[in-house]
Amino acid sequence: MLTAFLMFVIMAVATDTRAVGAAAAIAIGGTVALDALFGGPVTGASMNPARSFGPALAAGRVDGLLGLPRGPLLGAAAGAFAYQLVRGDAPGAPTTHEGRSDV
Repeated sequence: MLTAFLMFVIMAVATDTRAVGAAAAIAIGGTVALDALFGGPVTGASMNPARSFGPALAAGRVDGLLGLPRGPLLGAAAGAFAYQLVRGDAPGAPTTHEGRSDV
C-alpha cells in the first residue's frame, strides 16, 4: 500500500499541468513523509525493499523474502491503475491536451 500511495501521487503530479515545481516536490515529499511516519510503524513495512532484505538475510529469516520484490511491483501497478480510474482516462488512451495547439 505504501508504494501504491506514492505511485498514485507521482502519477498525479507528473500528468497534471497544475502541479509544477515546488508543488510537485511538496506532494511527493509529503507522501514519502506520511508513508514513513505512519505506514512503517503501523504495518512494519519499509518503502525500500533492500532495507528489509538485508536484515532478514543477516538474521537468517529467508522464509518470507519472496514477497519483497513482488510487493513494490504490485503496489506501483495498483497505484497507477487507481490513478487511471480516478482520472477517468482509459490506459493507453491519449490525453485531452495532445495534438491541441490552444493548450
